[in-house]
Amino acid sequence: MKGLNNKVVGLSMAIGLFLTSCQTIPLFEQTTIFPEHSWSAKQVNAYQFNITDTSALYKVYFVIRHHNAYHYKNIWLQVGIQNPNGTSTKQHINLNMADESKGWLGTGMDDIFDQRIPIINTPTHFQKGVTIFTLQHTMREDPLQNILSTGVRVEKVKP
Repeated sequence: MKGLNNKVVGLSMAIGLFLTSCQTIPLFEQTTIFPEHSWSAKQVNAYQFNITDTSALYKVYFVIRHHNAYHYKNIWLQVGIQNPNGTSTKQHINLNMADESKGWLGTGMDDIFDQRIPIINTPTHFQKGVTIFTLQHTMREDPLQNILSTGVRVEKVKP
């Protein structure tokens, strides 16, 4: 019986190691909290992070915490990226937050939901140095109600 327990423990550890080896490595996450649970369209939030490994690939996510009472199934954002060499880009993106049949796509507890939605669909390389992301909502509702926090998460993809 003792040998069987050792095999079960060994197998459990091997499975755990395998599962954790397939995950990404968190690098950076920063959020802005909205105490009044509303986000003004004039408010541009900036998030910066320092890239040291230019050979690695990174995934970039928009993170949002919202009430169940949020009025829409999507959010329109203007996303800006300023690279260390001074070049910058801006794009408008439409991010889905809900599905007709499943409801909210994130995880929730009671009436609060957390979502992590890809901003860049494929892993990408970044230049060495400080990269700055800016977020501004471009929804018709202003201020946008039932938003508790928003931000950016950058994950280094494990090779």
